[in-house]
Amino acid sequence: MGNIVYWLPVNEQWRTKLDLLKALVQRDLEARYKGSILGNLWPLLNQLSQLLIYTYVFSIVLQVKLSLKGLPTNNLTFGLWLFAGLLPWIAFTGGLFQASGSVMGQPNLVKKVVFPLALLPLVPVLSTFIESTFGLMALIVLVAVSSNTIHSTLWLLPLVWLPQLLLTAGLGYLTAGLTVFLRDVPQTLGVILNLWFYLTPLVYPASVIPQEWRGWVFWLNPLAAIAEVYRDLILVGEVTHWGEWGVATVVSVVGFFGGLWVYRRLRPAFADVL
Repeated sequence: MGNIVYWLPVNEQWRTKLDLLKALVQRDLEARYKGSILGNLWPLLNQLSQLLIYTYVFSIVLQVKLSLKGLPTNNLTFGLWLFAGLLPWIAFTGGLFQASGSVMGQPNLVKKVVFPLALLPLVPVLSTFIESTFGLMALIVLVAVSSNTIHSTLWLLPLVWLPQLLLTAGLGYLTAGLTVFLRDVPQTLGVILNLWFYLTPLVYPASVIPQEWRGWVFWLNPLAAIAEVYRDLILVGEVTHWGEWGVATVVSVVGFFGGLWVYRRLRPAFADVL
């Protein structure tokens, strides 16, 4: 990442900020599991534990069956499908929830005149995203073993990472700024995310949503489109949700700049409140 920064077409001031962001993300990742035996393997274990729980409940207890091109119809296929949808959700919710308290948790940095406060919410967003790549690599290996193939569409993954990161960062900016003045925001966010989870076809196929509502779910819920494109790229090997991806990208861009605008408007008062 450090070498990439110097190839980007940005001025020296932005390079300095990017270097600082890289250092903050590295420090955050090292601090999260410092002293633990398994270290940064914990994110992967947490993701796999959720995979096992949901696979057991929906595939074994509720007997939900799923058929995907190129994969056998069994419990493992459902687990892979489930994990592919959960990966962006875990990265989104983890990054957003931690970003909401990023300003409150760093009062010393907030009071430093020269520190670029715009970086604070980005640190947990990027850290959680990087952690999710452990699960992504495990998923790609499992799919390759199960189907005896690695889809060429994997190189398109950055296209779906873009709206995912923009949406997470935008809402992270919004909630981080509001939390300084409204301390109930993190608790409210937890309730909203719980509702959002079940309104998104992550643990159930989108086909069970009534036809008259299905379009609205995909067009208004960026996470639904992002999860489906993850599944297209990793499991199926072809993209069938280009339109939904395009709308999700537009919504994410608007959300990013909207959240950043609110954060910048509130930023001058951070030091006074903290």
